[in-house]
Amino acid sequence: MEGMSGPSRRSGGLAPRHLTIRGSVSLPEAELMWRFSRSSGPGGQHVNTSDSQVELRFDLARTEALPEVWKRRALQRLAGRLTDGVVTVRASEHRSQWRNREAAAVRLAALLAEATAPPPKPRKPTRVPRGINERRLREKKHRSETKRGRGRSLRDWS
Repeated sequence: MEGMSGPSRRSGGLAPRHLTIRGSVSLPEAELMWRFSRSSGPGGQHVNTSDSQVELRFDLARTEALPEVWKRRALQRLAGRLTDGVVTVRASEHRSQWRNREAAAVRLAALLAEATAPPPKPRKPTRVPRGINERRLREKKHRSETKRGRGRSLRDWS
């Protein structure tokens, strides 16, 4: 990619060759776009010369690595986060670029794993057992009688 600082789009032994999402499904390194820049905030002289902030981009709309069902589900669930079908994750919490690369990769994998997860099974409606209903009404009546008993004793005094 042009205009990117640092070793972009190549692993060079720094990052895994693929990013595992769930099970045997993984994203190849060739589909991950890395961009590096200087992190903001304090850090001394070293921070002014190192590109430690990492931005990891993944083109969700054009990928062939995900099954079609997962891809549709992820596009729908991540619609608010996408820019032209591309999901972006940033990491700058560590001082080293390597640790920020790992953090961004883990964050992207978790995001995609959650977005591609199957929807939960619908709840099967069940009836309230008769015994529970009867017990609730019995306790309610008992509580009512207790409170009513309190009121009578006060009226008798006046």
